[in-house]
Amino acid sequence: MSYRHIIIALSIFLSETVFPTSSDDSFVVTSTESTKEESSTDSNNIQVNPQIYSMQINANVSNRYARTLITSKVRNLKDKSKETTFSVILPENAFISEFEMEIKGKVYKAYVKEKEEAKKIYQQAVSSGQSAGHVELNARDSKTFTVSVNIEPESKTIFRLVYEELLQRRIGQYELIINIHPGQIVEDLGVHVYINESRPLTFVKTPSLRTGNEISKNDEKLDPSAQIDVINNTAVVNFNPDINQQKTFAEKLGGNKENGLAGQFVVQYDVERDPHGGEVLVRDGYFVHFFAPSELDPLPKHVVFVLDHSGSMSGRKIDQLIEAMQNILPQLKPEDLFNIIRFADDSSVWNSVENKFVPVNIISRDYGSLEPHLKEANLPQAAEASNQNIENAKNIVKDKSDMGLTNIIAGLEIGLFLIKRTQEYTPNKYQPLLIFLTDGLPNVGMHSGDEITNTVTKLNSGTTRAPIFSLSFGSGADKNFLQKLSSQNLGFSRHIYEAADASLQLQDFYSTISSPLMSNITFKYVDGVSDVTNVRYPILFKGSELVVAGKTGENSDLLPQVYGTCTTGRVIFNTTRTKPVSSIERLWGYLTVQQILKERETADNKTELTRKALDLALKYSFVTSVSSLVVVKPNQTDAVDSQTAAAKSSPESFGPISAGMPGAPARGSGAWSTRSFSSYPNPFSGPSAINRGFSSSNYGPLQVPQFYLPRQPYPVPIFIPTTTTDTSLTQSETLPQWLEELKKNNQRITTPQGSFQLGQKNAVTTRPSCPSTPTNTTGVCTIIFDCPEVFTLLTYINVYLKFFCPLNDYAGVCCPVKQEATPSA
Repeated sequence: MSYRHIIIALSIFLSETVFPTSSDDSFVVTSTESTKEESSTDSNNIQVNPQIYSMQINANVSNRYARTLITSKVRNLKDKSKETTFSVILPENAFISEFEMEIKGKVYKAYVKEKEEAKKIYQQAVSSGQSAGHVELNARDSKTFTVSVNIEPESKTIFRLVYEELLQRRIGQYELIINIHPGQIVEDLGVHVYINESRPLTFVKTPSLRTGNEISKNDEKLDPSAQIDVINNTAVVNFNPDINQQKTFAEKLGGNKENGLAGQFVVQYDVERDPHGGEVLVRDGYFVHFFAPSELDPLPKHVVFVLDHSGSMSGRKIDQLIEAMQNILPQLKPEDLFNIIRFADDSSVWNSVENKFVPVNIISRDYGSLEPHLKEANLPQAAEASNQNIENAKNIVKDKSDMGLTNIIAGLEIGLFLIKRTQEYTPNKYQPLLIFLTDGLPNVGMHSGDEITNTVTKLNSGTTRAPIFSLSFGSGADKNFLQKLSSQNLGFSRHIYEAADASLQLQDFYSTISSPLMSNITFKYVDGVSDVTNVRYPILFKGSELVVAGKTGENSDLLPQVYGTCTTGRVIFNTTRTKPVSSIERLWGYLTVQQILKERETADNKTELTRKALDLALKYSFVTSVSSLVVVKPNQTDAVDSQTAAAKSSPESFGPISAGMPGAPARGSGAWSTRSFSSYPNPFSGPSAINRGFSSSNYGPLQVPQFYLPRQPYPVPIFIPTTTTDTSLTQSETLPQWLEELKKNNQRITTPQGSFQLGQKNAVTTRPSCPSTPTNTTGVCTIIFDCPEVFTLLTYINVYLKFFCPLNDYAGVCCPVKQEATPSA
């Protein structure tokens, strides 16, 4: 297999599989579903002969939105071609937005394509005898991107991948999780995280390294000892394990030290909270509203635990469930109520007075209409969460007798009946929560997951509607059924992995929902606001956050209100407006696509939702369940738009700057304006770029407005407000966008060598020589504003950093020597 025949696959646990490729110079990245046969091989144990000599991971977090660039450089020192695999484990909710490879000086760059078109390419690939790659799950709650390619003798290959995600706030903090799995020791391994938020950071920390989303306590032997620098709203985190540290960490994480570090590096942080209506960020016609009030008391709640007591739970799983309940029950508050139901062939309800489980005898088996029978059964009342009741409950759940089949509908219908009865006795006093756990499939009562979902959703309606939180325990549970059940009933589901930390997983899940603060929440916006994501939420939990995004239209004075019910009754929250630190359009696009795809999962007619999701995926270059990546031969210049991309029969379009790619949102009617390297004023284009040792991909458009990711392992600039001197220019001198933004906001710039002022024109007259300028000529170091001839070449701030030079406390640039100038000694 030559370097032109590239094998690639992406696992997102979806139903459609497409593999490469359409031509010698292109390939396709698509969605596939891993199987048990595929997952039988551990890709971490595959011996990769070519050497990864550098892996740099740069994550930029702005407005809670993270954009992560992974750059892996591989060399083959052998005298024969060798295959190497570039594999990345992605967070569950992340979208890939850019991928490229550099092979023998050629750059193969990806763009998003509609999935059906990818199928056509796949059919062409099959007919030409090309094969598919191997895909498998490597970590919990994650998806895996894998590409394999042959590296010719004594040559190098560079892989670059970008993915994006909105960080979710849980238990009072945001978590950025970065998977590190090179499969070998890496000479130059580094993780660099740059946080720039609209509000001051309250803390930034890096807990112990993890093996892969496992829940564990901090272990000082796995302390990454990352360097953390925090200044007000910004932070820089650096983790650079050397060869010995990589081996030590590998062993401590349970792996082979020669296979290198295989685990997760985690950055946790939070920002100062607005005590009332949260903050709304408005910019360029878009807004995002973060809502997490900090000064509310938890609502009294009525928790109904519906626990699987079938035979398949025997052994380790029931022991872990019992252990988890020993820690969950004491977290109930004295003002709370709770019931415990366990189901097998039939169901039983815990009687707190007699401290025993009482069987519920249902003769009719008329599921969906059991209420008359349940009223006659005189079921036990909900128990108060007193110390005595909690101790009794902890003891009674240890009972392992009478484990049988799996009658899911019986347990759920009884649970909803108990909630409805309590709500009727004490209207609006308790927030209901139904927590449902099972490890298997229904085999008594109703056997169909869809039938159970429809029946439960019908029962769970009206004013007493309760959120249902589903826990799928182990590999035998039907995760899709439980996800649909919860999403249609105001809740969410989580998978509990059958591992040593299963009890901790259950406790962690309960911690996220243990303290409801508000219910029946509605976000209200002024007229003219459009394309708003979900504005109604049934419940808000302590430590979490609700996020709404939309378009502002002509209204620039957006100050929304939030309505909700808390311990003091119905309240209205007014919002604080804050200036965002970067563009928020992509954040809106991300949230909107996620919401449409979620609605699509449970919709009967998916056509219109699929079209909407596809249009946005193409516009923002998101790889989703309805889109795929296509990589084509470089330097093609055909234009592509979101309406016609799916109809094209071959992937012809390519360009370093595209409104559909990260960095330049679509304008006008949504067309992607695509330009070739030669037509774009890029200092690294053309023949001279090769002579200077640059490739066209070294400094590409991996950015959104004011949101920069470097291609090299130096830090992304962090902008810090300061009181620098005025740096005014003449009207004829046009600044690049990033420099205009710095000038306008009177800011400093932080570089690998420290933080520097921009400086005014002629602030420094001494101009030392420097080795490299954007025009590949002899240079002198000058104040940036004293070198307007390079403005059109410094297209991105990461391009500027290549030619940065310090001038005392000022940020300089290596400026071409004018004919009359002479560098000072």
